[in-house]
Amino acid sequence: MDNRKGELIMISMTMIKEVFSIKKANAHCDIPCGIYDPITAKISAQTVLKMVARLESLDFSTGINSVDQPNLVARYIAVKEEHAQAVKHDLSVLWSDYFKPEHLEKYPNLHDLFWNANKLAGANKQSVSSDSAKKLVDTVDEIASIFWATKGVDYSDPNAAVRYGA
Repeated sequence: MDNRKGELIMISMTMIKEVFSIKKANAHCDIPCGIYDPITAKISAQTVLKMVARLESLDFSTGINSVDQPNLVARYIAVKEEHAQAVKHDLSVLWSDYFKPEHLEKYPNLHDLFWNANKLAGANKQSVSSDSAKKLVDTVDEIASIFWATKGVDYSDPNAAVRYGA
């Protein structure tokens, strides 16, 4: 009898999903949980910068000497683009779920910062430029400063240089 109840529940749930056209949704958290931190965007932006630095330091003046070289370039590019997209995602969650109209009143440049950060993330997917990657990190830091200021905290990232590495 217990198996029959389980089957009926599963059939009922399937029917409800079909009748009401329920689709799976993916989000950070739509409860909302209240757990937000721009550090994930910062780490992703730093990863973009690191991959750009590695790409710019490659030397192909003697040509391609092994299949490992193009493979390494492809991996650097894939990681750079993945993390640039992660910056866009993480900032979108902050923008849509955390920041409120009262934040915009107090920080009128907030919209432009988010817009510019997303544009910079896109530009870093399209090209390899340490200047653009540094601007992305700096813009994410500006957003982080405002984010923490809304919570009454002075923002600093004392581990940034260590995290980024040599």
